[in-house]
Amino acid sequence: MSLDYATFFNAINPSKTLVYSSPTDRQYYIDFSSVRGGEIIKKIKNRIVKLYRDRPSCSLFTGHIGCGKSTELHKLKSELEAANFFVVYFESDKDLDTGDVDIVEVLLTIAKQISEALEKHKTLNQPQAPLLRRLLQKTTDILMTEMEVKGGIKSPISVGGMSGSLEVDTEKQALSLSAGIASLTVKAKDDSGIREKLNQYLGPQTTELVRTINEDLIKPGIETLKQNGYAGLAVIVDNLDRVDHRQKASGKTQQEYLFVDRGEILTQFACHTIYTMPLALQFSNEYGNLRQRFPDPPECLPMVAIKTRTGEESSEGIEKLKQMVLARAFPQLSEAERLERVEEIFETMEVFNRLCRVSGGHVRDLLQLLSQWVQEEMQLPLTEDSLDDAIADNLNKMSLGVSPEEWELLRQVHQTKKVQDTVGYERLIRTRRVFEYVERRKSWFDVNPIFLESDELFQ
Repeated sequence: MSLDYATFFNAINPSKTLVYSSPTDRQYYIDFSSVRGGEIIKKIKNRIVKLYRDRPSCSLFTGHIGCGKSTELHKLKSELEAANFFVVYFESDKDLDTGDVDIVEVLLTIAKQISEALEKHKTLNQPQAPLLRRLLQKTTDILMTEMEVKGGIKSPISVGGMSGSLEVDTEKQALSLSAGIASLTVKAKDDSGIREKLNQYLGPQTTELVRTINEDLIKPGIETLKQNGYAGLAVIVDNLDRVDHRQKASGKTQQEYLFVDRGEILTQFACHTIYTMPLALQFSNEYGNLRQRFPDPPECLPMVAIKTRTGEESSEGIEKLKQMVLARAFPQLSEAERLERVEEIFETMEVFNRLCRVSGGHVRDLLQLLSQWVQEEMQLPLTEDSLDDAIADNLNKMSLGVSPEEWELLRQVHQTKKVQDTVGYERLIRTRRVFEYVERRKSWFDVNPIFLESDELFQ
């Protein structure tokens, strides 16, 4: 049966996260652990299932944005559920303004997601949490009384571009704790004025807020879960690594504030928690302080190794990337059978290899480049000339904004395979201009291979 062009294009959608529990998505999954320095997700799973089974744990998971963290976290969710854990997974950027986020919003969002998941479970009772409900109502009342008064008239804070009250919908709150929390978090995300007042009031009470969430929601929830056959509760907070790098008034970045200054608060939930952390923090001067806040070091998902530190090609890494693409085209076939049909998609095997090399082992970059290539060609098999055009276009976009100083840093990384703890390197890593790899448990670095197409790198 011939390959359908549109079906293949939809299957390589770079924006889609594979949900491991879905049989359709699972047939596309490729295990890259052997070319990424180890089974990182297995380490986090063992920490929860074996080492910390009956007491809370907190794990940090990091890596380049787009390298496959969300797919691995969905696999972790599926494996924890197989071990009888009740798992709450959510994408935090759907609830939080990652350009301006405070610890209070993170805590409330976690509480909302836990309560919502428990409420949706068919055999569990609705969380009562009277103390938490009371705190939410008191917070709402305080925010109402602190609204600015202009000309002697109380002026309601604008919510989502419309004037509106902060009152919690009492009918909804009586039925749903998550709706009561959402009445604050949704408006805080949409309105910076409400967000500021919320943090002014609850910010000094974060320890009490976490204690209330633990005693009134999480611990009773875990007790009920265990009565229903579950081993415990695990919460996976994805996309928190997308918190903006902007500088706060204190002089620290927002990332440093959340994971270093307030990092200890994140470890205090009475359940297992996993947070995605910005990779740039591993190269921050605050990294030593971050390590003091969390019980275990961050687990990093590096690039798929396409070559060794000394420059030899990693055939295993290249073959894994090729199978990732071929599985989207021929999911029902064996790996050997897929390789026999490569020329239905690509003009030659060598042009396929070049696609994998220029991606640098970054899975989303590979799929984005392939998707662009497919759209430009509009027919199969894909030709080398169209790949050249797509690479040139991507190089032009990636080169925009690279300063002379950054070009020099890129040259140094390319020559030494190291990054130094100086200003500039974390930006190169954050913008995917430099990639991290792991070889025999040791990290090394190189420039994004797209820059190897540029004369500027070799000047």
